[in-house]
Amino acid sequence: MITTKNLTRAYGDFVAVRDVSFTIKAGEIAGLLGHNGAGKTTIMKMLSGYLEPNSGSVVVDGIDLAQDRSAVQARLGYLPENLPVYPEMSVGDYLDYMACLKGLNGEIRTQEIRRVIQATDITAKLLAPIATLSRGYKQRVGVAQALLGQPKLLILDEPTNGLDPTQTQQMRALIKKIAETATVILSTHIMQEVDALCDRVLIMRNGVLAVDEQLTALRSGHRLVLSTNLASKDAVDRLLASVSGVSEIDTLSFGEEKLRVQIHIAEDVALSEAAAKIAQAVVDAGQMLFELTPVQRDLESVFREVNEKETLAHVA
Repeated sequence: MITTKNLTRAYGDFVAVRDVSFTIKAGEIAGLLGHNGAGKTTIMKMLSGYLEPNSGSVVVDGIDLAQDRSAVQARLGYLPENLPVYPEMSVGDYLDYMACLKGLNGEIRTQEIRRVIQATDITAKLLAPIATLSRGYKQRVGVAQALLGQPKLLILDEPTNGLDPTQTQQMRALIKKIAETATVILSTHIMQEVDALCDRVLIMRNGVLAVDEQLTALRSGHRLVLSTNLASKDAVDRLLASVSGVSEIDTLSFGEEKLRVQIHIAEDVALSEAAAKIAQAVVDAGQMLFELTPVQRDLESVFREVNEKETLAHVA
């Protein structure tokens, strides 16, 4: 659905985004993470056509952004972190104006406005001036305008910012429904939102894409926990010496004739394949296999690990 190649953008001597490439498939919800200044907002502005890259390309739904920006923008909805709204306008007038800007006319425009009002649950505020709305309602108005025209690509910057827990749950449900027919890029500082919504995680650090990985694979950390009746770590080392993919073994605990170790698996070896070979080695040696499970990390731990690294490396 969307592909970037070698995307680079500088502001004077400062390079905000450097040589970023990724592909997001149709129907995926991708979380774009990074500390302030990591390059997230610059990425989103370039994807939306608001900002031109110094080099590199963006292709959305088969259309090169540089060749036909209007066609790409007609296919996307964008919610910036600080949405520029007109405080003197009513919610209804604002959505009508935004629908006009998106080229929606006649009955289609009316139907789209009704659809997004219902989807974001803002009917009660339809005639209210935007200046009188709470931050939560303003945020929902922002999402509503992004949904106009049923975009193929939806870019959301902090979509749950200012929402209460009930509104947050409603927003999550709405984003999941949108992803049934569109690709969603979600930028947020709230890790729970990424855990709850995203299939894929992109982590930016100092303008470089440090991580591009499926969330399920990222959580595993490519490590296994093995529990067996072997007497020592040295015994485990000898047993698994011939198993391809085993790169390092750490002792976790030992007691009651049960040894528990953590096994690091090489990135180019499938975790399931390594687990099968390890299980077979233990059984063939006549030992007891009490546990063999992938290590599960939370996203916050992964984010911290990435930002503590001295040198960047893509996580395959």
